[in-house]
Amino acid sequence: MQYQRSSQLFIEAQKVIPGGVNSPVRAFKGVGGTPIFVKSAKGAYLYDEDNNRLIDYINSWGPMILGHAHQPVIDAITDIAKQGTSFGMPTELETKIAALAIEMVPNIDKIRFVNSGTEACMSAIRLARGFTKKDKIIKFAGCYHGHSDSFLIQAGSGASTFGIPNSPGVTEGTAKDTLLANYNDLNNVEALIAANKNQIAAIIVEPVAGNMGCIPPKEGFLKGLQLLCNAHEILLIFDEVMTGFRLAKGGVQELYNIKADIVCFGKVIGGGLPVGAFAAREEIMNHLAPLGPVYQAGTLSGNPLAMAAGLAMLTELNSDQAIYKRLDEKTAYLEKGIQEVLDQNNVIHTINRVGSMISVHFDANPVVDFESAKRGDNELFKKFFHGLLNEGIYIAPSAYETWFITDALTYEDLDSTIKAVANVTRFWS
Repeated sequence: MQYQRSSQLFIEAQKVIPGGVNSPVRAFKGVGGTPIFVKSAKGAYLYDEDNNRLIDYINSWGPMILGHAHQPVIDAITDIAKQGTSFGMPTELETKIAALAIEMVPNIDKIRFVNSGTEACMSAIRLARGFTKKDKIIKFAGCYHGHSDSFLIQAGSGASTFGIPNSPGVTEGTAKDTLLANYNDLNNVEALIAANKNQIAAIIVEPVAGNMGCIPPKEGFLKGLQLLCNAHEILLIFDEVMTGFRLAKGGVQELYNIKADIVCFGKVIGGGLPVGAFAAREEIMNHLAPLGPVYQAGTLSGNPLAMAAGLAMLTELNSDQAIYKRLDEKTAYLEKGIQEVLDQNNVIHTINRVGSMISVHFDANPVVDFESAKRGDNELFKKFFHGLLNEGIYIAPSAYETWFITDALTYEDLDSTIKAVANVTRFWS
């Protein structure tokens, strides 16, 4: 495939936008080469500026669960846009989508809408600190909760080591209140709690990780976190920005029957528009202004275009009883096909999957946390990425990102993808 127009656009973009992109992963630093500039998308396909058609396995990093330019969502946006694009005042739409989200998700009484997953997680942490009157939080290496200062932290190996910033601009004062744990390691979490007794406000976790590839929780991990939080008066925050309304109507809480204290949403809840949200039981949410002392606000929160898109998306997901079964079956079919091809071509690999999230790791060992994810052969992944791109298949331009499956994919698309994997890897061994 030729990408002359994309290459020229990238040169122009770099003159006026840092790195030529508005989110770093789009710059292809993890895989090399020139980013693809998209002109349009429909269903399961992207159409780039060079008029190439690509089968899309990113789907705007998750929200296009029913496909690009899904007609009920487009109709909802178009209808509301004719009435106005922003009011900065309450609308009935906000109440409707709030009520529907609460109906679909277990264990939440109230929800507050914001403009992004980053904002949702940032606000959830502030709420947890205000509610518990404690300052420290525990996050997990490899779990991404947006670019808020509290989350851009790495730490040493000692159980009580304070975090240090891994981005300039994050102060050590902010970093000292963030403790880093290993995903799927309850003993590590227990040690951190013991070393910081009565100081931890919240544990925030991607209950199914998606930012180090797809990594499922080990059996008992999420339940263990819940028990630890209950025992030590810590709030458990599920970052379901990726998993919410994707892995089940009620997200991971429904999928694994685990209750979190606060849940963060994004992606699907906005129907492809910039929307985030956080939700909890009434006792916690009533600490938010204007009812309580914890301040959170946003001029464009509850934007009518975004609320209309999200309401259309959630309405369809709530009414389609077979959607999650179809998504699971399609992703399982893809997993089986890729597994067979890589086995036949003697390619060392591990595939992780939960529902419609899936990732391929070029390592023979189980991938259960960030350290094991980093052991994958990234040079091989670069070959894999560019090989698939030349075959008309677009996956995440990073070895540390999950693929997202859309219901718009046909089995013909899946067969084409499996064939492309075969073409790319047949001469590797």
